[in-house]
Amino acid sequence: MHLTKQLACAGLCAVMSWETAGAQEMNRPDMGKLTATGGVSSVEGTGGGGITPWALISGYGSRDSYGANVHYTQLNTQDYALKSYGVAMGIADRVELSLANQEFTGSLAPLNALKIRQDIVGVKVRLAGDAVYDQDSWMPQIAIGALYKRNNGIGGLEGLGVTNVKQLGAKDDHGTDYYLAATKILLDQSLLLNGTVRMTKANQMGLLGFGGDKKDNYQAMLEGSVAYLINRKLAAGVEYRMKPRNLGVDNEKDYYDAFVAWFPSKNLSITAAYARLGDITVFNPKNQRGWYLSVQAGF
Repeated sequence: MHLTKQLACAGLCAVMSWETAGAQEMNRPDMGKLTATGGVSSVEGTGGGGITPWALISGYGSRDSYGANVHYTQLNTQDYALKSYGVAMGIADRVELSLANQEFTGSLAPLNALKIRQDIVGVKVRLAGDAVYDQDSWMPQIAIGALYKRNNGIGGLEGLGVTNVKQLGAKDDHGTDYYLAATKILLDQSLLLNGTVRMTKANQMGLLGFGGDKKDNYQAMLEGSVAYLINRKLAAGVEYRMKPRNLGVDNEKDYYDAFVAWFPSKNLSITAAYARLGDITVFNPKNQRGWYLSVQAGF
């Protein structure tokens, strides 16, 4: 948790610096950033793509302002559903703070009554670069972040004697992901490129706990996104997210998705995707894939 505290302190220092620099004159957000450059909301609440964080800061506030948004995301596969909702705030285009809640449910026996909830608190700090305005340089925007996650237990499996992820082999019901993201927007080519390295113990993003009977150490997982900006309000792309394999009861697979994001205005974005999540548990060894829809509103 030391890095989490350091990031929180860095965010607080940035807020204090922004205030002392004359934030009292900023009575409302300026929405000075280009459309789509705040990204969309991931299923974990961070600004970026649907399944991986980017170095971009949520909201449309410039370095002299702030921005915020709320999101609701629904992901449905053949046998499972994931809901995510939350709020994120970007301050001075430097710091991002986010809160999210996830709810994972099943629809196929013996997991048809399954319900798992997880809370996520995130902080992200931009370290260097500007993904948009440094067009004369290959230097990307770089950010470091942390996501603290707490699993709230397992519902619907009381008949099997399972109420906690530790009973499935997880070592903990809470944990922290740390990540370093680099994002570059190439305006002449209408491309967005992102690469993220995540240090994690999370099983299925933490929905099945952290660490396990097979492994219980932090592992570096690679994530990536490529998006083509069709026009100023429409983008399409693909994403990839590597996953650890810690649990004997979970033959965890990497995530993939192909998405289209529409930005009718800076106050609203709608993202639709086809996602492939692989196996979820040995109780239902089926390649899970399906649709994803996310709505984000803010300023």
